[in-house]
Amino acid sequence: MSTTITPTPTRKPRLHRAWPVAAAALVTLVAAAGFRATPGVLLDPLHQEFGWPRSTIASAVSVNLLLYGLTAPFAAALMERFGIRRVVSAALVTVAVGSAGTLFMTASWQLVLCWGVLIGLGTGSLALAFVATITNRWFVRHRGLVTGVLTAGQATGNLIFLPVLAHLAMTHGWRSAALVVAGGALLGVPLILLLVREYPADVGLRPYGAPEDTPITAPARGTGAARRALGSLAGAARTRAFWMLAAGFAICGASTNGLIQTHFIPAAHDHGMPETTAASLLALVGVFDVVGTILSGWLTDRIGSRALLGTYYALRGASLLVLPFLFAATPRPSMLVFIIFYGLDWVATVPPTVALCRQHFGDAGPVVFGWVFASHQVGAAAAAYGAGLVHDLTGGYDLAWYIAGGLCGIAAVCSLLIGAPRRRPAAVLT
Repeated sequence: MSTTITPTPTRKPRLHRAWPVAAAALVTLVAAAGFRATPGVLLDPLHQEFGWPRSTIASAVSVNLLLYGLTAPFAAALMERFGIRRVVSAALVTVAVGSAGTLFMTASWQLVLCWGVLIGLGTGSLALAFVATITNRWFVRHRGLVTGVLTAGQATGNLIFLPVLAHLAMTHGWRSAALVVAGGALLGVPLILLLVREYPADVGLRPYGAPEDTPITAPARGTGAARRALGSLAGAARTRAFWMLAAGFAICGASTNGLIQTHFIPAAHDHGMPETTAASLLALVGVFDVVGTILSGWLTDRIGSRALLGTYYALRGASLLVLPFLFAATPRPSMLVFIIFYGLDWVATVPPTVALCRQHFGDAGPVVFGWVFASHQVGAAAAAYGAGLVHDLTGGYDLAWYIAGGLCGIAAVCSLLIGAPRRRPAAVLT
């Protein structure tokens, strides 16, 4: 007599906890991008209400961008010391305090304190070093793709917040936009506390895609965040790769956050374009940035990162050189082509840069990337102030676009000069 054996149904695997963690990080990064999108929208309203020169207002933006970058490596080290949840929650509260504080300012130094220092420190802790920390801890498989998705979250924040903030500033005054930013920051705190855990081992898991023989253990937390950050810098600074990455990323910051994000709206307004229309165009950059950055993450998993970086910078420089000829009172097809092209290239540089930091500096990659990102914001700060000064001196932004285009060519060369990774990462202090 034959016996029929019914196979035991296999249980469908549960969703790996890495994906909810990445989702919470994505929402936080979307909100952080909204916090940082505010300067471009409020530059003209503040100039009209207080009579401050654009260069004075841009100096607050420069402080914001500078601290946003310089905070990143220390924030990455603080996450190793105190945990992601504590650092990110504290950063969101700091942003809320800084944005709400602008409601009571009467002098330009108060703008620098609230908008520059507090929001700069807060958003700096939510910068791309946060992305590198999440992806390095929680993912092995699809690491480049997840890096691209999380980075694209910043573009999505621009897409969501820019038109809203511009509309609020025009219909209800710039203070209403500041209140929205403060409220949005506070709403992010419970999300982080509920969904994010420090390491996969905290919930009995390996990183997503890790081999089955990978031990389920959480690394011991560091004892000195500042020592860790500075030690990683000391080790990385002895390599050519670090300086080439830092130089290229400084130009990346100058040509995106510092120049386009801060000055595109007032530049378009100078040519007769309404601020809401210009803000919508800048938000459209965010639409295509999402596509470009995710595609860049996918390509980073498959193609050499140095070649990708060189290509991105060269194409960006070419587009900036033609931008001065595209402005008009109404968006022409040529401007829409620029917006689509620039959007695809906006932060496509991040996935290959994160990958190169990981390849060259190993476990110290997230902290080293924090320092590379600091150079990004130094460039952004210089461009934000410099473009405002160019406008004050010449009455327009044309010279600023040309300078940025030329610098992008230099960044392309720097990317191609990055050497192959060493067999052993640069020494760091822990």
